[in-house]
Amino acid sequence: MNAFKNAIKSGKTVVGTGGAPNVDVSVLAEAGYDFLLFDTQHSPWEIKALGPSIQAMRGKPATPMVRVAANEAHQICFALDNGARGIVAPMVNTRAEAEAMVRACRYYPLGSRSNAGVRGEWGEFPKYRDYLDAVNEGLVIAPMIETNQAMENLDAIAAVPGVDVLLIGPSDLSIELGVPLDYKCDTYQRALDKIAGAAAKHKIAAGLYFIPPDMDPNFFVEKGFRFFTIPWGPWAKAGIEKGLAGIKR
Repeated sequence: MNAFKNAIKSGKTVVGTGGAPNVDVSVLAEAGYDFLLFDTQHSPWEIKALGPSIQAMRGKPATPMVRVAANEAHQICFALDNGARGIVAPMVNTRAEAEAMVRACRYYPLGSRSNAGVRGEWGEFPKYRDYLDAVNEGLVIAPMIETNQAMENLDAIAAVPGVDVLLIGPSDLSIELGVPLDYKCDTYQRALDKIAGAAAKHKIAAGLYFIPPDMDPNFFVEKGFRFFTIPWGPWAKAGIEKGLAGIKR
């Protein structure tokens, strides 16, 4: 099991940010984030274009994760073959859909992922079976909870062996709940509590794809959420401004 997954399993709060081919991910990958999340659902980037960026993360502390555009085996395979060590799939609404996601991520006998040789940064192994087992054990699998149907099936989704994170899609879930982007309202907050409770019951993590604007990440940590992303731009800007302020000019 890799250090990133160990952190999730131990209940540590893990924090990531967005990665993309048009930014220097090698800098972000050693800036202190636990993971970089590459989005191929709501961005112009195709999965197969992520290869160089994920390769640039080799040897860095942050783990590469990819959100595929749909919960489809071929898209998951593309992402994993490019070196992803974590998969996020949108709109996972039932136990059967969660099981299909896990099967697509894992090699036989735990899944049906097609083998294309050693892919990703998993270490050195004396036997090929050891590599396959390391991937099966170490991959982080995060189905997204974004619909009323998923809310009805929370326990069943959380109970699927191999699922590590119940990951909320904040905007889509708020729309489904009838409170579009109203992240502070009681209806939305009750849904968060239900998701956090289901995750705790099944000893997996609860996560948010992003922290809503103008809300404190620690508010969500206190509610039981241990996995989320934070935009890196404002922090980078603040750091640059602080550095420049120390120069006499």
